Amino acid sequence: MDDGAFTRKKMFASVFCRDSPYLDEGMVILVQEFGKEYGTYFSIMSAIASGRTEYSQIKNEVGMDVGAFLAKLENEYGLIRRKVPIFAERKTKHSVYEIGDCFFRFWFRFVWRGLYLKELQRFDVMRDYAERDYKVFSGKALERYFQWKFIEEAKYTRMDAWWDRKGENEIDLVCDDEVAGRLDFFAVKRDPRRIDLDQLKAKSQVFFAKNPALRSRSVSFAGLSLPDM
Repeated sequence: MDDGAFTRKKMFASVFCRDSPYLDEGMVILVQEFGKEYGTYFSIMSAIASGRTEYSQIKNEVGMDVGAFLAKLENEYGLIRRKVPIFAERKTKHSVYEIGDCFFRFWFRFVWRGLYLKELQRFDVMRDYAERDYKVFSGKALERYFQWKFIEEAKYTRMDAWWDRKGENEIDLVCDDEVAGRLDFFAVKRDPRRIDLDQLKAKSQVFFAKNPALRSRSVSFAGLSLPDM
């Protein structure tokens, strides 16, 4: 904001440049915290930020068993959280990991993996990579925005994403109002033209097949996008 960067392109120009404090900030904050094993922690968080969110995917990316490191990142450092589909038991293995802090999600996705480009002074390439992947990154951020918005509005008693074991059906946001006995299903897209409510309704039938005790709830279906912010 001090640089007058009020648009995405100006923000990227401010972040990915020679004198940017952001390029080193993640390293400065976490290296001392993690100690000599910081490389392993950084690799795990980079894998999660890049979309490898299942335990097996993270393990394969890092090339070693990561169970103890994931536990520390979640329980000791509070930097990641293990997510399960809404209404699933916490002990289920049907889970994924996500980075909780927005800054670190961005830093590990767009900065850490490209630090070699900083040494080459190729800030233009770093910006290009960020621009290329920004839609996917910001789409996930939009889902979290609406979760936070609903939490502040105290509209529901619980909410989260839901997905099936095969990964064939995923609902961006399922919001439960236990008091009113209502479930609201939302598809979250940057572009409202990409919202397909018929598809959302079809996915809800898979959801109810896995959660038959919830069939008595009243339901609604809606889309959320940038104009709804």
